Amino acid sequence: MADNYESFKEQIFRLTNINLDAYKERQMKRRIDALIAKHKITSYIDFVETIKKNPTMFEDFVNYLTINVSEFFRNPEQWNLLENDVLPYLFDKFGNNLKIWSAACSTGDEPYSLAMLLSKFMPLSRIKIIATDIDKQVLDKARLGLYNEKSLKELPKEFLPKFFQQVNDKTYQISDSIKSCVEFKQHNLLKDEYPKQCDLIICRNVLIYFTEEAKDEIYKKFNAALKKDAILFVGSTEQIIQPQNLQYTSYKSFFYKKM
Repeated sequence: MADNYESFKEQIFRLTNINLDAYKERQMKRRIDALIAKHKITSYIDFVETIKKNPTMFEDFVNYLTINVSEFFRNPEQWNLLENDVLPYLFDKFGNNLKIWSAACSTGDEPYSLAMLLSKFMPLSRIKIIATDIDKQVLDKARLGLYNEKSLKELPKEFLPKFFQQVNDKTYQISDSIKSCVEFKQHNLLKDEYPKQCDLIICRNVLIYFTEEAKDEIYKKFNAALKKDAILFVGSTEQIIQPQNLQYTSYKSFFYKKM
């Protein structure tokens, strides 16, 4: 680009509250430059002026920035651990009315997976999950609840006829009974206040895009948001190397207990 990326980051923060300094710069800059070039715009200044005037392009830009790759029961072995070890521990420790937060929930695959899993332990009417993401567009998709068959490839077979209706050859609609278990809200992990007194926080496959400093800040905030002995569930590429430095102990692979 012909002008200053540092200035561009400042303008984007003022417009969107997304702090691009928290993301790995080479990776994020490459994504942004490709998008700007796709629109045949030659400078960051012109691009900022364009998205200020074009609400649709502005929303598309935010959607593009927030990397949304999700599927139901992603990494099934970890969901097996959640079902067989972690949830029984949490029920024993905190009772059945767990406060659960699915952070950076993308298109809703993860909190809906959790609602289905919890339905094996309790009636749907007792399941309440907070699900948040920075991206309004993916939250709208999550509330709509339409998914392609690729998203469902790891879905346990018992749940497909129970909680989905086939719309066409490749599209499925999730049931209202599962939707009612999840409350979706917009939330910026770097800026907004966190829920309090959580029993379980799930944040998977998003922190890999942040700098080490931003990751540590978020892990500390998650810790403050958890009850003592409550659990943080992270993605398969996001193991915390020295959890004790952030006031966690390792409970199971990819599950951390607040000290």
